Amino acid sequence: MIKKTKSIPASVNLAPIVIPNNDNPDPVPHAIPEISYDLRVLQSLRRIIHSVDLHSRKLFMQHNITGPQLACLLAVSEHGQLTTSSLAREVHLSPSTIVGILDRLEQKALVVRHRSSQDRRVVSINITPAGHELADSAPSPLQEALFNSLRSLPEIEQASITLTLEKIVAMMEAGPLDTAPALATGNLVGDQSEKSSKY
Repeated sequence: MIKKTKSIPASVNLAPIVIPNNDNPDPVPHAIPEISYDLRVLQSLRRIIHSVDLHSRKLFMQHNITGPQLACLLAVSEHGQLTTSSLAREVHLSPSTIVGILDRLEQKALVVRHRSSQDRRVVSINITPAGHELADSAPSPLQEALFNSLRSLPEIEQASITLTLEKIVAMMEAGPLDTAPALATGNLVGDQSEKSSKY
């Protein structure tokens, strides 16, 4: 006996059933939202400058020396006798800024300056025993957390970060920077000599 099948009315529109297959993701990628990279870079730079400024203030409170002063002291400690112009190139500061920093370091008996007998325009800088002692005991000019994190990375990553930052400087066409490697941004309060300059 043959069973009769019910006919489907023509008015019923049957759509094909689609079974999702997770093994075959949608080949059409979703639209990627536009990202304001310039704003993110600016915000990151501001956060870096703020952190380094706080670290420079901490250095002054704990060791009576600012970040730029410590950078100069460490450069003289590492390279030995330097001229004013060579020190300026070493720490990427203008010669006029270096003179003010050396005034403060000399007042603290951390360095001594000698003018050349052959050329009075040439001034040599030497570190004192007190300067050596401070250079050996002072923390890194870098913010402590950054210093520790950077040292814990593989050398290839340290090199990559360094090259990226140097590329940013080149892209900004900064040239000779009239600011400290520590990126100090604010006046450091303390004794009267420090109130007039962040260096």
